[in-house]
Amino acid sequence: MGAPAFTGFPALAAHPWAYPALEVVHIVGIALLVGNLVLLELRVWGAAAEVPVRALARLALVLALAGFGIVAASGLAMFSAQPADLLTNRAFVIKMGLVMLAGLNAALFHARDGLGKLDRVARVQTALSLGLWVMVIICGRWIAYR
Repeated sequence: MGAPAFTGFPALAAHPWAYPALEVVHIVGIALLVGNLVLLELRVWGAAAEVPVRALARLALVLALAGFGIVAASGLAMFSAQPADLLTNRAFVIKMGLVMLAGLNAALFHARDGLGKLDRVARVQTALSLGLWVMVIICGRWIAYR
């Protein structure tokens, strides 16, 4: 006989305020993540050209990474409340794939020094980044309805 399957922490999902509080924390993390990425992406597209891109990136990327950390921690806690349900939820699976694509896009952007080049490829990558994160948010909202 194999080990019993992990069924998660259903009491978390049933708690009158714990799960909704996690959702609020998740949204705050999304705001930090996406808000700071949009700010940096606007600079890559040429807005506020008087602001040095690397100085802005130092601040925006630290805050975006903090937001991602908050999103990851709160998302993992929410996932632990109902792992079996989420793993069979198409919107959740698509969301996780999009998060991976967004991470890969960010890694490629920085590997090719997009901040140093500020070229057409960098602009395409930032537009792709924003599109991916918007789709992640849409899928996140869809999870409850699938």
